[in-house]
Amino acid sequence: MSIPISPLADYVACEAEAAQTKTASGLYLPDSAAEKPKIATVKAVGKQVKDLKVGDKILYKGYSTNDVKVDGKEYILVKEEDVLATVK
Repeated sequence: MSIPISPLADYVACEAEAAQTKTASGLYLPDSAAEKPKIATVKAVGKQVKDLKVGDKILYKGYSTNDVKVDGKEYILVKEEDVLATVK
């Protein structure tokens, strides 16, 4: 599947996972209490990215992203150095 943006250099374009709306014990969380997820799926990679590929799930630093909306869909641009780990 192709996405409408192509990241440059060492950036990756990702789609974030949806925020949890319910706790482990079954309580529903209001939108203001829901924590922003820090796990995303890589949709495209820049030419200088070495360790990631399309389809990887990543854990990234929460305040080091650029959020963009293209064609009604939200994407996150993350520098490869701000990716903390891949998630299995």
